Amino acid sequence: MRILVTGSSGHLGEGLVRVLRAEGADVVGFDVLESPHTSLVGSIADRAFVRRGMAGVQAVLHAATLHKPHVGSHGRQEFVDTNITGTLNLLEEAVAAGVGSFVFTSTTSAFGRALSPGPGEPAAWIDESVPPVPRNIYGATKAAAEDLCELAHRDQGLPCLVLRTSRFFPEADDREEVRNGYADANVKVNELLYRRGDLEDMVSAHRRALERAPEIGFGRYIVSATTPFTRDDLAELRADAPAVVRRLFPDYEAVYAERGWRMFPAIDRVYDNGRARAELGWSPRYDFRHALDRVAAGQDPRSELAVTVGAKGYHAEPTGVYTVR
Repeated sequence: MRILVTGSSGHLGEGLVRVLRAEGADVVGFDVLESPHTSLVGSIADRAFVRRGMAGVQAVLHAATLHKPHVGSHGRQEFVDTNITGTLNLLEEAVAAGVGSFVFTSTTSAFGRALSPGPGEPAAWIDESVPPVPRNIYGATKAAAEDLCELAHRDQGLPCLVLRTSRFFPEADDREEVRNGYADANVKVNELLYRRGDLEDMVSAHRRALERAPEIGFGRYIVSATTPFTRDDLAELRADAPAVVRRLFPDYEAVYAERGWRMFPAIDRVYDNGRARAELGWSPRYDFRHALDRVAAGQDPRSELAVTVGAKGYHAEPTGVYTVR
């Protein structure tokens, strides 16, 4: 099978290309940057470029995007060109080429302001029923691109699944108070409780979506590590998150104390991946329990794939925490 992976020089894109090629797939990689994992260098906003690269392709994994860290360095029109026009080009050329499966990498940032409860409110339980409330041009363009995917399915019959991925990037947190207050590994292990996933699990979700798209037709799915929390925990999570974690993982404090780590005092949202697990048959491995056990054993909590791909950065010139290697 010939599979097109867009954003193949990026973090997720490289992971997808590595795994697919190891499985023997014929992979075509698109990106604006050269890399060993990119076959064709060009922009998805260029319809002619997309058409040439779509020749013979049977499935598409569309991970190319301008990300949230680009909000401060790129104009809104550039977000529209890449995230909306680029997605439209890929969808329409995929239909013309008779592609049988299309997977669009979206983001939980599409939920926008729905992720932030008001003062005194419990943590937000985020599943696919929550309507997006745009916070910035990144989330707005990703939500619009999701709608284009739905139209391509309903109007033209393209099997297309949308994966709203949570955090999986290895770069440091963009909030200064978090970077200064917690070790980086501490932050990422904490986030596995409610808003983060490992790269290996992200790749496996895309592989399952690629397989399931022809039967499902269209669907939106949250892709994140499986949370141990339930809706009954939401009020306490907002008031005293360590108490909830202590109740569920009595050993966590000792493991954290050995490393000088701390749990966040409050958690404001919880991502529910139940639909992805049920409908895609997806089985993520890298949750908080898994990470805690590895940390306790003196091991890296990340998957081998995540360690191999490493950090990519988002800008060619230094721009704070989001820089290239």
